Amino acid sequence: MSNERHFVRDLNLLDSTMIVAGSMIGSGIFIVSADMARQLGSPGWLLLAWLFTGLLTLAAALSYGELASMMPNAGGQYVYLREAYSPMWGFLYGWTLFLVIQTGTIAAVAVAFARFLGVLIPNWVGEDHFLFNLGSAGGLSFSFSSAQLVAIGTIVILTIANLRGIHEGKLIQNVFTFAKTGALLGLIALGLAVGRRADGALFQADFWTPRNADGLELGGLALLMVLGTAMVGSLFSSDAWNNITFTAGEVKKPKRNVPLSLAIGTALVTVIYLLANVAYLAALPLTAVQNAPADRVATATMSVIFGSQATIIMAIAIMVSTFGCNNGLILAGARVYYAMALDGLFFKKAGRLNRHGVPGWGLVLQAGWASLLILPRTYDARTNTYGNLYSSLLDYVIFAVMLFYALTVIGLFILRFKRPQAERPYRAFGYPVVPALYVILALLIAVDLLIAEKTRGNTIPGLVIVLTGLPVYLLWRRKGRAKPRA
Repeated sequence: MSNERHFVRDLNLLDSTMIVAGSMIGSGIFIVSADMARQLGSPGWLLLAWLFTGLLTLAAALSYGELASMMPNAGGQYVYLREAYSPMWGFLYGWTLFLVIQTGTIAAVAVAFARFLGVLIPNWVGEDHFLFNLGSAGGLSFSFSSAQLVAIGTIVILTIANLRGIHEGKLIQNVFTFAKTGALLGLIALGLAVGRRADGALFQADFWTPRNADGLELGGLALLMVLGTAMVGSLFSSDAWNNITFTAGEVKKPKRNVPLSLAIGTALVTVIYLLANVAYLAALPLTAVQNAPADRVATATMSVIFGSQATIIMAIAIMVSTFGCNNGLILAGARVYYAMALDGLFFKKAGRLNRHGVPGWGLVLQAGWASLLILPRTYDARTNTYGNLYSSLLDYVIFAVMLFYALTVIGLFILRFKRPQAERPYRAFGYPVVPALYVILALLIAVDLLIAEKTRGNTIPGLVIVLTGLPVYLLWRRKGRAKPRA
């Protein structure tokens, strides 16, 4: 039976905060500012986009804190949606998490690690270093590269480490989160103190003048819509902050430490991200930010100081960052599948803990699916470049992710009404104003993604991915296996 073994409460406040911050910081902060700058055409509005993202994320984290203190169990957001609405809503979130959100992100971060390892050893690792290549057709590449092998290898290594227990998982998380936080702080300090240049975008005269790709000034509704689509990059880079809620069953004093770690971790990352962008803009003209080679803004910034050696320095920093990020994602994700399995809404074995007190089958299943997502590749014959299908899947679900976040915070209001007497050791900061503002802004961003030309093509496929969970849910219910817990 799944209750023969129990989770080990081995995560203190520091460990929990490291899971929040470490899961958030991957490769995005080193790259996405280039595309955001191209869309917004203004240093000031680029910083505002990151600031709005941080405040939005912090507002959500503070709201989730109340839910976490009410229900400090494994599963986190899945449990909140189940209790606020119904098992179906919890399942649709958990299904999408397994199908794309968590596993697709794990795949993306693993490939990012491999790509930057290829910078260090280009003769051995690369997306065009084939172990086999059967050609391409219809935009798909039937090949397998050394970069894919490395990416899958990192997933396997981190999964094996986490199979050995929460203690091993948290040690990896703490070491790599401290390392990459230190690397980012070093980048910020060097960028501001040594890399600062008089022609840096931070000091340009039209700091607050947003422009489109044609150089025309943006304003009014057009500016707000561009801001919403530009924030996709910063929102994705700031995602996974909620992963600590998945592991609440292993946190010491969870009613206190989970809400605190959400607040501290998201606030810390928000400040670091904002300062990193200030450093980019202090060292580089806006055009250099917008046209950084392969969008590697951080590398371009460090090149001002270290010259050609910056490429190697930043490759190592991003490898450290992505490795630690994936550890947090792998550690946390399996706890959601565990909670679903206990409700009879996922594969039964995923609801079992191994002898080390972790959901071993869930970890293995997650690793297998994430690895499979790495295999299908796209090929653009015009540019002779390779891509990955999971990138499209992640683009598709951003809209759905925003909806799930908004629904979860709305659930806070519902549970206040449904369970007024429930124990709430922590109450959401600024309730009802802050949670309501978050819901409004999150839904506005979702609507923007739905109608904006740049992103609207992704929203319907994203909803289809979510809705594929409905027949699966009904199948489990029909079999009489679903027995949601009280």
